[in-house]
Amino acid sequence: MTWFDESRLDDATALGAADLRLRTLAESGARVRRGAGEAADAAREGAARAQDARPRAVIAAGPDSRLLRAVLEPACPVPFVAWPGPALPGWAGSLDLVVVLAPDGNDAGTASAVAEAVRRGCQVVVACPPTSMVAEHAAGRWSTVLPTTTADQLAVAVVALAFLAEVGLGPQADPDTVAEALDAVALSCTPHRDIAVNPAKMLAICLADANPLLWGGSVLAARAARRVAESIRRTTGRTALAGDADVLLPVLEATRPRDVFDDPFADGGARELRPVLVVLDDGAEGPVVREQRGRLQAAAQGVGVRVETVAAEGVGDVARYASLLLTGTYAAEYLRLGLVED
Repeated sequence: MTWFDESRLDDATALGAADLRLRTLAESGARVRRGAGEAADAAREGAARAQDARPRAVIAAGPDSRLLRAVLEPACPVPFVAWPGPALPGWAGSLDLVVVLAPDGNDAGTASAVAEAVRRGCQVVVACPPTSMVAEHAAGRWSTVLPTTTADQLAVAVVALAFLAEVGLGPQADPDTVAEALDAVALSCTPHRDIAVNPAKMLAICLADANPLLWGGSVLAARAARRVAESIRRTTGRTALAGDADVLLPVLEATRPRDVFDDPFADGGARELRPVLVVLDDGAEGPVVREQRGRLQAAAQGVGVRVETVAAEGVGDVARYASLLLTGTYAAEYLRLGLVED
C-alpha cells in the first residue's frame, strides 16, 4: 500500500536523494537569465532588421507554439496563429513572420517547418541551439536565430517573447522580471524551508490523499494548470485533471458528500481519494473569471471538497505564469518524495 509520509519533506536524507531534481527547479531563474544573455546580440540584430516592416501575420510553429499563443494572442497587433504541426498553413508567405521554439534543436518535424518557412521567403525567428539541425535549416536572408543552450522550455520561450516585445508584436516579457519571480518561488519553496512556511510542501500534503482538480481563470493560468497536472501525473502516476470550469464542475457535482463519521481505517486502511480543487490565481479578475471561480468553489463546498489556492508572484503575465508553474512543479516533486510503499 502507498501512503504519504510528510516527515520526509523535512528529512535531510530523503531531501538529499531528491537534490538533483530540486536543484534543477531552483536554477529556473538562472536559466532564464543565461538564455537571455546568450541571445542578446542576435536579438538586437534581428530587431534592427524587423523595424523596417510589420508582418501581415505571426505564425507560431512547432510543438511548443501553444505557450506563445497563450501570451501573444490577446496582445498581438496583427493576426496570430498557433500551428503545432510539422508544416505551415498554405497561405503563409513573404509577408508573414514565423516564430519557432526548439529547445532541443534536433526535431525533424520542427526543422522541416523552419526549412519550409525559409523556402517561402517568410521572416523567421527561431530560438534553438546554434549548432543544431533546426538552426542549420533556418539559415536565410530574413532569418534570426536566437541561440540558446538550455532545454528549459520556459527559458527558451522568454527569449523569443522578449524579442517579439522589442519589435512591438507582444506584451512586455522582461527576462529579469521573470527570473526574479522564479527566484522568489525558489526561496519560498526551498527544501531547507520547513513545512509550516513552505507553500509547495503544504500543497503537496493537501494533495497526498486526493485527486487534484486544477483550474486557472486566465489563458496563462489555465496553461499553468495543465502543465502542473502533467507534472503530478508524471511524478506520482496518480490522476490529476486540469480543465475549464465546465470540465471540472461535473466531477465536483458527482462527488459523494463528505461524511464526518467515515472511518479512515475501515477496509484495512484503504481510503477513497477524494477530489481537491486547486485554484491557480494569477490575479486575473474579469467578470467571467469571477463567475467561474465562484461556481467551482460553491460546488466544492457543497460536497465538502477542499479548495486550495496558489497565488502568483511577479510583475507581468509571463512572470506570474512562471511563478504558478514553478510552485506547482515543486509541489509535485514534494508529493513524489513523500509517497512511500509499505
